[in-house]
Parts: sequence; structure tokens; C-alpha cells
Amino acid sequence: MAVKVVMQHELPMGATERIREMAEVAIDPDLDPGAGAGADIVVAVGGKVDAEFMTRAGGRLKMIATPGIGVDKIDVDAAAERGIIVIHNPDAPTQSTAEHTVALLMSMAARIMTGDRFLRGDRTIGREDMRGTELLGRNLGVVGYGRIGRRVAEICALGLKMNVTVHDPYVDLQQGTPEGVTLTDDLDAVLSDARFVTLHAPLLPGTRHLVSERELRLIPRGGYLVNASRGSVVDEPALIRVLEDGHLAGAALDVTDPEPPLPDNPLLRMKNVIVTPHIASGTDRGIHAMMHGVADQIAQVIDGTPPRSMVKPEVWPGRFAGWSASDSDG
Repeated sequence: MAVKVVMQHELPMGATERIREMAEVAIDPDLDPGAGAGADIVVAVGGKVDAEFMTRAGGRLKMIATPGIGVDKIDVDAAAERGIIVIHNPDAPTQSTAEHTVALLMSMAARIMTGDRFLRGDRTIGREDMRGTELLGRNLGVVGYGRIGRRVAEICALGLKMNVTVHDPYVDLQQGTPEGVTLTDDLDAVLSDARFVTLHAPLLPGTRHLVSERELRLIPRGGYLVNASRGSVVDEPALIRVLEDGHLAGAALDVTDPEPPLPDNPLLRMKNVIVTPHIASGTDRGIHAMMHGVADQIAQVIDGTPPRSMVKPEVWPGRFAGWSASDSDG
């Protein structure tokens, strides 16, 4: 029996075909633990992989892979306790997600979607609703200075000539930044000085509802919020309230809580809100890099080398210790 890989979905752009050349592949959309039994590697595409799954999947499970950067649906600590490697692809979605974030920012400021709705017959929209906000020289607060946050800050500071202030509690405030980008450890100061705020924090226990009603009301009246990180980073009912009472002038969201949003979600009816269905990383290059990033790292472990993007590198080699692909043939 070959190395067994259980995948929640087929990976597009030839990635699944590459994996089939190296391993036996089974597709299980529900990611049922029973189907995962006997798997060496599980590829989760949005599915939840918790401690119960890992226990039921059995001792042969050595690695859990996800194509994107987020691992909030994988119990990384439970995996580490069992010696299971968790891999992701943190570099793959960076440029696509940053571009989508800036596109949301510019579309919101220029009222692109509002004007589109007006010309398609929505006569509830008036000229005042279509009055845009120029970005040159405006203050942008960036929350989270990882790969995506850094790229957004760079584009907005150097390209749009905005004044960018960044908050991230994990970065060195003395590190160099592009011209026009300032680092601070004071989140309140970032929010209270920003006309626009964009969020790039990972979803962790400490970042759930990182931006709640208090933080939203720190943004000056008439400000704007962009979220292309995770829906739960924002307290969504609080966001709805500050939009309904006019404190914020608009919001642009690639993520919601839950996903997809419920049909009666007020955000879907607001003419000053743009909502896209978590597609920021879904470009030609972004998808290719994520999917083939999984195939690349599966090839690495089959060859006996550490995969390049382990969430917890200290776990290596874990259950791969003393293992070789030929062990799966017996």
C-alpha cells in the first residue's frame, strides 16, 4: 500500500494529479475521521480537524496540510502533542490578498459599488451616497504587520501616498519600514487617528473580537473599516450598530462571521458596505501557489526532508521519525 493522502477536496491546477503520482489519494468532502483512518497525510480545505479527529484517524497520521495561511480550524496544539506535523502556505496568498484589500479600500472610498447599483436601477441611492473620499494624504491604520499587512502598508504608503500607522504587538518597533509607514504598540492610538482601518490579524483566542464596539467607536466618525483577515476578528453585531447609527461611513469585508453570511444579515442590505465571499486569495497565481505548495511539501516529507512551512517547526520529525515512504508499502 502506498503513502495514503486523504483530501477534503480535489486540489485544482494540477496539484491533485501531482500528489497522485506520489501517493494513494482518497477524497472525503466531510473529512470523516473514519475515512481518515490509515491516512499518512490529511489535506483539509476549510474543514475542522480537532483532537477527536486525530485520535480516530489513528497512529499512522503524520501530517495535516492546509493550502492557505490560516490554521484556526486545526487544533495545532493537539497535533503537536501527538507528534503530527501541521503545514500551511503562508507566502502563497500574500500578494493576492493584499491586492484585494487595497481594491476593497479603493472601491469603498470611491463608491464604486454604490455607483454600480445606482446605474442598475437602485433609486434609493442619491448623489450624496456616491460622493467619494480621496485617499491621498489620508491616515490609514493597519492592524497586523505580517506578510499581508506589510504588503498593504507598502502599497498604500508608497503607491497611494497615505499616512500609514501599524499596530502589531509581536513586531520589533525599531525595524525599518517603507517611507510613510510608522509602527506603534498603541492600538487605541492607531484607531483614533485613522480615517481608514484595515485588519490583518490571525484568528487566535486573543484576537477573537479584537475589534469590538469600543474599538470601532475609537475610529473617528465618518471612518471606514476593511477586513480581509477572519470574520471573528470583528464583533459583527457591533459593526452593524456603528454602521446603522452612522458612526462609520462604510465597511468593506471579504470575511464574515459566520461564513457565508446568513441571508438576513443587515450588512448585505447596506448601500455603504461591500461584501465579497472570502475570495481575496483566489487569483490565478494565488490558487496555484497554495495548491502546489501542498504538493511540494508532501513531496518533501515523502523524500524524508522537513516541509518548508511547518506551523510548529519544533514538532519535526514527530511521527516521521524513523519513517520512510516504503514503510507504507507493507
